Amino acid sequence: MADKLKVTLTRSKIGTLPKQRATVAALGLNKTGSANVLPDNPAVRGMIRKVTHLVSVEEQ
Repeated sequence: MADKLKVTLTRSKIGTLPKQRATVAALGLNKTGSANVLPDNPAVRGMIRKVTHLVSVEEQ
């Protein structure tokens, strides 16, 4: 496992379920193209798994 994950919002939240929008907000992502560096832990991995179709992830 990497120490940090860079998560980038690559697709729009328009048309997604409210729970998915909340997950994207909890990841600290607002607009399409915004990115955030988060710790690599099971909680963050689970959140990413719920919105894999909206985000891209890079290990750092």
